[in-house]
Amino acid sequence: MTLEEMKQIKQERGYSLAQLSDYSGVPLGTLQKIFSGETLHPRYATLQALERVLSSQSGYPLGNRPGQDMVQEAMRYETFPNRKQGEYTLQDYYALPDERRVELIDGVIYDMCAPTFVHQHILGEAYTAIRQYITSKEGDCLPMMAPVDVRLDGDDKTMVQPDILILCDKSKICKWGINGAPDFCLEIISESTARKDYIKKLQKYTDAGVKEYWIIDPFRKVLVSYNWKDNYLPHMCPLEGRAGLALYDEELQMDLDMIASLIQDYPEGGRD
Repeated sequence: MTLEEMKQIKQERGYSLAQLSDYSGVPLGTLQKIFSGETLHPRYATLQALERVLSSQSGYPLGNRPGQDMVQEAMRYETFPNRKQGEYTLQDYYALPDERRVELIDGVIYDMCAPTFVHQHILGEAYTAIRQYITSKEGDCLPMMAPVDVRLDGDDKTMVQPDILILCDKSKICKWGINGAPDFCLEIISESTARKDYIKKLQKYTDAGVKEYWIIDPFRKVLVSYNWKDNYLPHMCPLEGRAGLALYDEELQMDLDMIASLIQDYPEGGRD
């Protein structure tokens, strides 16, 4: 299927690029470059993902309905065609184009869609609260927010980018990122990352020695926290009141009411 044929079908079905991204699993930024003509030779795997959607009678591939929780791990990469999911290494990770943001977990490459406005708003407010507290206490730990590469296991099969992290052992800092486990990680759930953040990253952070892990879920409007510093039992609470980081004996407080106020439905608008 040629690019012109794709454009025609897209127009006939009234798809926005955002919808096409949701249906195909191809990152929005990649689609924008393809349909604008900036990318002249898209990857074969990308074209296959688009053709599965645009050639489908239903308008989206079997198993991928709009709004369904998807982990975009099906897309194969052609940089090293003799590899498959589960076999990728940091060599493959670094060989991908700079504009493609991905995570590598146990040899599997996960595409990361462009974050939404709500995601970024929550990210900014949560990071600011953490940074302001640590600064006010003249703390030695370093807060950071994505994107920053974190090589959790020290092997060549995993590289993640937590939405927010706190690192107290600065000997783990390298020019390219962090080599080892942070002390605290926070992830903000997106539709395309829920399964990965709730399951994959939970296990990886546990095994790597992260002391505390928070998940902010804007869809369920809950905070799920794991305090491995003191126990292994998860704690879930609605986005109401305040919650404290165990890493700072709960003196560092997050305003959950404020975070809840940021979760709004915005019009999709035109992104073509």
